[in-house]
Amino acid sequence: MPQFETHRPVPHSPDQMFDLVADVERYPEFLPLCNALTVRSRKERDGKTLLVADMTVGYKAIRETFTTQVLLNKAERAIDVKYIDGPFKYLDNRWRFQPAENGGSVIDFFIDYEFKSRILGALMGSMFDRAFRMFTDAFETRANKIYA
Repeated sequence: MPQFETHRPVPHSPDQMFDLVADVERYPEFLPLCNALTVRSRKERDGKTLLVADMTVGYKAIRETFTTQVLLNKAERAIDVKYIDGPFKYLDNRWRFQPAENGGSVIDFFIDYEFKSRILGALMGSMFDRAFRMFTDAFETRANKIYA
């Protein structure tokens, strides 16, 4: 069960970083291994947004699509992702965006997952591990382009 967690300072505000990560439809433009992302549904309630989205990831000839439920809580600067369907046994992903003491913000990123199939895990595991480790880099690079 691969797991990755990072606490990364960035020069952009917590709200800017929240908005960037919450804009899931743009992920294929800059996120490593993300080939497509489709939002199936979007519901607003009590100041929170609940999305159901399909994300297709791949490398070379290997492609997998999985469905997640994404809870966007702007007031708390929190994004929680729950796994619904696809090649995983489970997937837990959390983002938090906190003000940094010297300005900017600190991004807290956590992901824990396991593939259903040992074979798929062997084929795609190292690729996913590398991609998830590059996620915060990709978001920071994107933020530098947008908010510079």
